[in-house]
Amino acid sequence: MALNAQPALWPAPLASGSVDATVHVPGSKSVTNRALVLAALASEPGWLRRPLRSRDTLLMAGALRAMGVGIEETVSSSSSGAGTPGGSGEAWRVLPTGLQGPATVDVGNAGTVMRFLPPVAALADGPIRFDGDPRSYERPLHGVIDALRVLGARIDDDGRGALPLTVHGSGGLDGGPVAIDASSSSQFVSALLLSAPRFNQGVEVRHTGSTLPSMPHIRMTVDMLRSVGAQVDTPESGGEPNVWRVTPGALLGRDLTIEPDLSNAQPFLAAALVTGGKVVIPDWPARTTQPGDQLREIFTEMGGSCELTEYGLVFTGSGGIHGIDVDLGEVGELTPGIAAVAALADSPSTLRGVAHLRLHETDRLAALTKEINELGGDVTETADGLHIRPRPLHDGVFHTYDDHRMATAGAIIGLAVEGVRIENVATTAKTLPDFPDLWTGMLGKN
Repeated sequence: MALNAQPALWPAPLASGSVDATVHVPGSKSVTNRALVLAALASEPGWLRRPLRSRDTLLMAGALRAMGVGIEETVSSSSSGAGTPGGSGEAWRVLPTGLQGPATVDVGNAGTVMRFLPPVAALADGPIRFDGDPRSYERPLHGVIDALRVLGARIDDDGRGALPLTVHGSGGLDGGPVAIDASSSSQFVSALLLSAPRFNQGVEVRHTGSTLPSMPHIRMTVDMLRSVGAQVDTPESGGEPNVWRVTPGALLGRDLTIEPDLSNAQPFLAAALVTGGKVVIPDWPARTTQPGDQLREIFTEMGGSCELTEYGLVFTGSGGIHGIDVDLGEVGELTPGIAAVAALADSPSTLRGVAHLRLHETDRLAALTKEINELGGDVTETADGLHIRPRPLHDGVFHTYDDHRMATAGAIIGLAVEGVRIENVATTAKTLPDFPDLWTGMLGKN
């Protein structure tokens, strides 16, 4: 059944026994969208192989096309992984041409699009207007807007520090030093770093806030910049704490194969944990900057075991689920799935370091508390996270708030609780195409 044909209330399948499945997880959204930006700014054409084809990545590709970048899509029947979901038999050829306005960009509710592309638009020749879903107006953009103004850009946002806005591109940007508070989103830092090689003076980004969430995503940005020839100095490479410097220079066109999205592997690994079964995720990388790689450690502590083989990751549940006390500050996107598993555990859990989730696709802390409690759970919000006391859960509607990770969290609970219905499961198309079919396929119910 196609996503757009899913019922308004999707009956989450109850597991009839231990799962035993191999699940081909589509490509990483975070890698795909960073790769698209870098390829669009390169000095020569490049290829993205096995990219994720989802709402967020199609919005990124559409936005870049609107600004004049050529992106040609091909499908290769001989590509490794062809026939697996999410477009893994596809390749996108990116032809960087002069960035041009006027143009209008639809960001949807994609943080990567709304934050990564205003710096790109500042390099365009002409005005670029950014607009999106109603929820996108509530998500913070001030870190990017204020920084770009310091670096020489002209932006009209009517003083909101949020969408909608217009970037008046002048064909270039001075760049140089800038101080920002990225406490509400590490994407503020990544946004400036990705375009910085094209700034006349490069950039020196200094984070002034007391916390910086999702550091693995900044490391991913730095790693990908270096892979296309950029010179980046970071705190990890001996630089000042909370300071990143990018030298101006040309970027290389690359032939890049996109890794599976390890965060999107979470519900399938959780299924092995919840049912005491086994799930294999092919092509799990031995080395990666993806935050989802920390699932191996977190879910092992919660009662599973894993083995990384040449084929991929083999994850096995023990039949028991243990509570966990964990700081998820670097991997906040994993919180909904971990909360769902914790609600089914044999002891309480405390999830810390994720106050910034109140500013994600929805207020994820409030949403998780409300939805799990309405199924009979006992979840309380803390200043920076959740405290979860497992209770017997019952049937009911699990609302998603147009948030893909809320939908998959509800599906995890539905494995063990009969009668859970997911409102708007189609929102999973944001990053995980065909989730309902992948889920029922894993359970042998297709």
